[in-house]
Amino acid sequence: MATIYQVAERAGVSLSTVSRVLNGRKTVNENLRAKVEQAMQELNYRPSSVARSLATSRTDSVGVLVSELNSPFFGDLMQAVESTLREADKHVIITVGHNNLETEKDAVEFLISRNCDALIMHVEAMSDDYLREINANRVPISVVNRQVEGLENACVCLDNERGGYLATQHLIELGHTNIACISGPSKARDARLRLAGHRRALAEAGIPWSEQLYYEGRYQEEDGKQGLQTLLSRNKPFTALVCANDWMASGAMSCARDLGMNLPYDLSIIGFDDAVFAHHVYPRLTTVKNPIYQMGEMSARHILNAVYGQSLAVKTLFDPKLIMRESTIFHKV
Repeated sequence: MATIYQVAERAGVSLSTVSRVLNGRKTVNENLRAKVEQAMQELNYRPSSVARSLATSRTDSVGVLVSELNSPFFGDLMQAVESTLREADKHVIITVGHNNLETEKDAVEFLISRNCDALIMHVEAMSDDYLREINANRVPISVVNRQVEGLENACVCLDNERGGYLATQHLIELGHTNIACISGPSKARDARLRLAGHRRALAEAGIPWSEQLYYEGRYQEEDGKQGLQTLLSRNKPFTALVCANDWMASGAMSCARDLGMNLPYDLSIIGFDDAVFAHHVYPRLTTVKNPIYQMGEMSARHILNAVYGQSLAVKTLFDPKLIMRESTIFHKV
């Protein structure tokens, strides 16, 4: 295996010049850089990542902490982060927090112990103070799907309140006035914001809020099934159902068909996220698009700028978009 000494000899330059090329220093003369790169190619030289990390105090690895693994939402997030960082010759280490404070903290300590240069985090249980402390005293972070005061430039998120508003407004525009809601867990910030948007749309239309038409889920498919059964058992009629994510919407649709409902004529259902399966359920699911792939890409770009000195364009706030398909229909009085 070729060594850095052989590269320097082949290129006719000093060891320090080879080192500066390997470390990406912009002060190297372009002719010398070309000679070093040609020598490395001819010798099939592969720089040691350990040696490079000792020289730069970096490992070229980024820790990624997500809430769950069993969801297309987080699959899209991780894919975006990994592909964006890989294009910049960086690598990711992934762990899971399960929306539990101690588990999230343990995951952070694990990633820091692996000498990650930065962390990209989708977390719910950690306080804003704790996130600010990590960023100030431990490693730089980027936070996905959440706003943290003082870290606005490091946060990439969706306007979830407006997303909840758009979903319910769509149903109201279709003539629905009896609208049930299966929300996400109240401890989740995005769930609270989506519910707030739902309630704002009702209030603007003069439709009173009813606890009888509300069910709190956990973003799981089973919550859609259990939620619809519970709502129907209360004997308060409704013609439309808002679900805080597509998983719960798909569970509600499955339950409705099992109960003999003809969708969307007996019940209009709208979801949130625009997961890949929203195109394939029947009827195809009307939903609010949550551009999580783009948000993951922006989060990775922020880290590339903040830690690795790149100058990439970063968008931090995304607008939701209503995606109309066949699971919602005009209500005939």
